[in-house]
Amino acid sequence: MTDFLNSSIFLSSGYSLGLVEITVPQVIMLVIGLFFAYLAIAKKYEPLLLLPLAFGIIIANVPGAGLSAYDYFVSADPVLVDPETGLPLLVQRPGLLNFLYSGILFVIFPPLIFLCIGTMTDFGPLIANPRTALIGLGGQLGIFIAFFGSLFLLGGGSWLTSIIPGFDGFSAAQAASIAIIGSSDGPTAIFAASRMAPEILSTVAIAAFSYMALVPFIQPPIMRWLTTDKERQVIMPAPKNISQRKKILFPVLMTLVVLLFVPAAGALVGMFMLGNLIRESGVAGRYIDTLQNAFLNILTLLVALSIGASATADRFLTTTTIIVVVLGLIAFAFGTIGGVLIAKLLYKTSGGKINPLIGNSGVSAMPMAARISQKVGQQYNPQNHLLMHAMGPIVSSTILSAIVAGIFIAFLAG
Repeated sequence: MTDFLNSSIFLSSGYSLGLVEITVPQVIMLVIGLFFAYLAIAKKYEPLLLLPLAFGIIIANVPGAGLSAYDYFVSADPVLVDPETGLPLLVQRPGLLNFLYSGILFVIFPPLIFLCIGTMTDFGPLIANPRTALIGLGGQLGIFIAFFGSLFLLGGGSWLTSIIPGFDGFSAAQAASIAIIGSSDGPTAIFAASRMAPEILSTVAIAAFSYMALVPFIQPPIMRWLTTDKERQVIMPAPKNISQRKKILFPVLMTLVVLLFVPAAGALVGMFMLGNLIRESGVAGRYIDTLQNAFLNILTLLVALSIGASATADRFLTTTTIIVVVLGLIAFAFGTIGGVLIAKLLYKTSGGKINPLIGNSGVSAMPMAARISQKVGQQYNPQNHLLMHAMGPIVSSTILSAIVAGIFIAFLAG
C-alpha cells in the first residue's frame, strides 16, 4: 500500500498524501490543537480565541496542505512573460494563511483590535480616581522581571545557556518580546514581537492568549495570598460621575502626549483613543455597534487563526518555546503581584477606602481581570461591587503596557 501511495503516478503529478509524510512532531502539534479545541468547546475557555487558534494549529501541521502561515504556492503570472519562451513566468504567491498572517507581520491587526476595544472602554473610573493608575503601573512589574531575567539569566553567553540543550540564549529584543506577555494583552504582545522578534512571534502570541484564557485560575490564588480578610471586605463607594467634556478631552490629550513622547506606541494608543473618542463623542453610534461586535469578531477570528497557523512543529516544538512559556507565566504572575501590592499600599494611604482585590486588574486582561475582581470580592462580602473600580487600573495598564512596548521597540527593534 505504501509503495502504491509513493508510486510514480503521485510523484510525477506533484501529488502527495499528508498521511504518508506526517512526522511525530506534527502529530504532537495536532494533539495540542485538539486539546485547545477541547478546552474551547467542552470547557468554554475563551472559545472565541481558542477555537480558531486550535484549528489553525491543526491545519498548519498537516503536511502537503499548504495551510501554514509560511506556505506559498507557485502559479503562472498573467502579465509577466518570459521574453525567450513567450510563456507566462512562474511566480510565488502567498497561500491563504500566509496572506492572513501578513496582517500580523505588518502590524495591521493589533492596532485595529485596539480601535475596537476603545469603543468598549469607559475611562470614567480612571478619571474619577486617578490614583488607581498606580495599580496599572504596578502591574508592569512582571514585564520588567521577565525582561531582566531573560536578558541576564538567559541572554546569549550566560552560564545557564551552556547547560540547556539546544538553546543559545535570548537577545535583548527577544527578552523584551517575551516580557510583554506579562501585560496579559494579546494584541500588545503580538505588536511587540512582530516588531522586535518575529522568529518567536507564534510562541509569544500563543502564550499570551493562553494566559489570558487562564486568568480565572492564575489570579485568585495570588489575590487571596496577598490580602487579608479585612482588606477583601472593604466596600468602595460608587465612582463619581464624570462630565462628557472630560471624557472627550481625555483620549485627545492622551493621544498627543503619547505621540510626542513615545511615538513607537502611537499605533496602539492612537487607535485605542480613537475608538474611545468615537464612543464618547455621541455622534457616531453606527461605528460603535460595528466596532464592538462584527469588526472585533472578524479581527479576533483572523488573528487567532493566523497565530495558530504559525505554530508549525519545526518552529514551536523547541527548547526555546518551553522557556518562553515558563517566562510568560512568571511575567503574568508578577504582574498580578505588583498590582495587588500597589493596591494594598493605596488601601493604607487612603485610610482603608480602596479594596486591594482590584489590584489584579493591574494587568490589562480586559475585561476578564475586572470580572475576577468582582467575583472574588463578592465571595467575601456580597455587598462588594468592584467591577467599575477595577476598570480604572485595567485601562491604565492597557495604556501603560502599550507605552512600555513602544519604549522597547524604540530602542531594540531592528
